[in-house]
This record gives sequence, structure tokens and C-alpha cells, in this order.
Amino acid sequence: MERARKHDASRDGAVIVWFRRDLRLADNPALLAAIRSGRPLIPAFILDDETPGRWRLGGAARWWLHRSLASLHDSLAAAGSRLILRRGRAVEVVVDLVRAAGVVAVYCNRCHEPHAVKDEEMLVRTFAGSGIELHRCNGTLLRLPQELRSGRGGPFCVFGAFWRALRARGDPPSPLRAPSRLPPAPAVESEQLAAWELLPQRPNWAKEFAADWTPGERGASRALEAFLDGAAHAYAADRDRPDREGTSRLSPHLQFGEISPRQIWHAVRSAAAAGRLSHGDADRFLTELGWREFAHHLLAAHPSLPEQPLRRQFASFRWRRDRDALSAWQRGLTGYPIVDAGMRELWRRGWMHNRVRMIAASFLVKHLLIDWRDGEAWFWDTLLDADLANNAMNWQWVAGCGTDAVPYFRIFNPVLQGERFDPEGAYVRRWVPELARLPAAFIHKPWLAPDAALAQAGVVLGKTYPYPIIDHADARERALAAFREMKSAGRA
Repeated sequence: MERARKHDASRDGAVIVWFRRDLRLADNPALLAAIRSGRPLIPAFILDDETPGRWRLGGAARWWLHRSLASLHDSLAAAGSRLILRRGRAVEVVVDLVRAAGVVAVYCNRCHEPHAVKDEEMLVRTFAGSGIELHRCNGTLLRLPQELRSGRGGPFCVFGAFWRALRARGDPPSPLRAPSRLPPAPAVESEQLAAWELLPQRPNWAKEFAADWTPGERGASRALEAFLDGAAHAYAADRDRPDREGTSRLSPHLQFGEISPRQIWHAVRSAAAAGRLSHGDADRFLTELGWREFAHHLLAAHPSLPEQPLRRQFASFRWRRDRDALSAWQRGLTGYPIVDAGMRELWRRGWMHNRVRMIAASFLVKHLLIDWRDGEAWFWDTLLDADLANNAMNWQWVAGCGTDAVPYFRIFNPVLQGERFDPEGAYVRRWVPELARLPAAFIHKPWLAPDAALAQAGVVLGKTYPYPIIDHADARERALAAFREMKSAGRA
């Protein structure tokens, strides 16, 4: 834990626990440190739609936030406290609360998004010399970025080296237990959650979310246990199969801090040590947790990651501006079933299988040559687990302009990807029901199906389902030519 100023025990007053991306009671270092101060506690959450700029919470994430805050409110109430809600610029709201409630210290867990880092730095400057303390803890990552450095003393830019360094540090600290009781919160005015209007109304495009997700700390714990009892046992083999429930689906819970990476790490390690889970599946899953960690360390080192390519030559890449093609991709009408299934799953569930995310992203940037930032923005608004670091890093990875980038000549064939990872077409049949009656041999390439097979399946290409908006071979050649042009221009 980092403190901006040494504690002055002679002063009376309350302390604020500023909940940010840590909407939980268990393993919440800032909350536990505030309790240890022995002072009255003001648990507060601030909805800041101004400071983040274009990276204010997207529509899907706002649906989740509403339910997560309701869950946190109930948990705090059961422990004898109450959640204070405020809306506005985070720094201004914190300062107003400090002044209005006679607060002597603010406790929070660090965040590593650029606007969040600036908020913390501003509070340090604002409180300097005032006697108000700012305590910053690590409740969102396995290790803070400054704890892991390459041999040259800088941040890592290659995942393999980063992962080896992270593992060499050993297990992260054990998670902290949730407090059973909290001191009563002082009488501080709170806004009403319903007044924030985080839930969509007309149309209610999120109406199906609740059937798939249970936001909140309890929902996160149940999701982890369900994973360890089920999908974890074949994780290494099934994680790339969208036709199977082979992933943890913990990402939205992690994004909102309803469960910490330390809790997940230790639960997986304990399951493996007890023989409940194979070490191979455990290690494979922990590597994915490490990939999330890498993204946040990378964003901390490169604050421009969401807007600017890490590989500078890509700044001159000639992306196409094609609104019709972008719209077809967003609506799941590209004519490539595996891509369309993923984009429709995203709209209906607020989530997309990781393998299909890669396929759909590759299709946008390489088949359609549309700027990766357009895809990043769409994912930001439609994903429940929209995470600035992960979203930016993964889009750059697919586009070939980031760290550990996919080579520019690696262009996914959506037909082969579908046949490999959804061999019987179960995933496509679920999300693209107009193709459900096609034989497996043609489910990923309906334009090659015989007329009789199409007729029997009730498929009329160009009417009930579109023809491909671009031929794969042509798209591949166009993409390779564009990348060669960029490389040639860079050498000139």
C-alpha cells in the first residue's frame, strides 16, 4: 500500500473508501486498510462520464454496472454500512466529499487507465500539505507494473518474457477475507442508482443479458466454482471451441472487480494441488490470466495504446473507410457464418467467445481493411467485459501493429477457422438460425452448397442470408499488397 502522507492520529474524522474497479468486499486491500484505521467509513462509488472522454463506459458495461452496484449496496448493507453514489468528475467529487464530511483520508485501489492515473496524480497534488491522506493499494492486478521490469530496466514488450518474469516472482499474496461487519457510514447524501439510467429502455437491447449473467460478487464466486467444477477440466482442449462451454466466462466479473485476479489465481492453484484439476489445464488458464495482466502493464507503459499503434509504421497504413462493410460486420451480415455468429452473439449476450473474437477482428482489419480502432470502439460499446487495456492490446495484436503482433501475412481464413473450431456447426446454428438446417459440410460455406441442399434448408442466398461481401482469396491478396506498400513506404 502506498500513502501520500503519514497518518496523523490526532485528527478526528471519517475516511472514504473509493470503490472503482473493485466492486467487492473480499480481497479488497483498500477496504481492509480503511477498516484498520478505526475511523468511520464512507464507501463511495463515483460515476465519471466526463474524465474518460471517449472511453466512458459503453452501453453494455453500464447494464452490468447497475446490477453490480446494486449487489455491492446489498453486501455493504448486510455488513452494517451503506454505499454512497455520486456522479461527476471523479477528482472534484472526491474533494467535495472530503470537505463536506470532514474526511481525513481516502483509500482506493490503483487503476492503470490513463485517465485514472491522472485522477490519482491530481489527488496527490490536491491533498499535498492539507493533512488529508491518500492511500493507494493494489487490488486489481497480480503485481504492480513497477514490480516487473525487463533486464534493461524497462517494461516488458513481449508476453513470453513477461510471463516468465511474473512466474519467477512466485504466487501473488494470498487473498484477504471479506469483513463481516463494517462501521456505520456517517450521514452523507447519496444519489439514487435508478436515477443514473444505466439500463437501456426503448429499445431494451439488453433484455437477454440477465439469462446469461449474474453480476456481483456472489455471482463471480459462483462462476469461478462452476468453472472449476466443469469447464476447467478440459480447458486446454476446449478453450478454442465456441461450440462448447469451455471457458470461464469470468471476464466481466474481473473487469468490474467483483473478483480479484489473486482470488482466481489461488483458487486455481489450490484446485490443482488438491488433484481437483490437472496441472496442464491449470497452467493454461493461468497463462490467460497472465495475458490480462500483461495488457494492463502494457497500457501503464504506453498510455496511448487505445489510440495509437505501437508499431510506428502503421501510423501511415491506408485503412479503408467503408461504412457499408463496417455495418455488415457489426450486424453479423458478412456472409461468413463464423464471423456473423460471433457478432450476433456479441449483440445478444454482450460477450463473444475468445477464438471468435480473433476471427471476427481479423476479418475486419484484414479482409475489409477497416481501421482496428473502429472495431475497438464497437467492442467497447457492446462488450460487458469491455476493458480498455485488453481491448486495445488485443485489437493491435490482431492488426499486427502492437506488441507480440500477429505477423501481417497471417490472415485467418474464416471458412477453415469455422471448420476447425466449430466442426459440426453447432455454434453457427445457434447464432445464425437461418442456416441451422444446412449440412455440416456447408454450414461454414453456404455459397458452395448445392441448390438442393440450400432449398431443403430453406436458405436463399442474397435474401435469407447474404453472399460473402468479399472473396477470401481476393481479400487476402489485397491485404498483403497493402501491408507491402506500408513496409515499402517505411523504408523510403
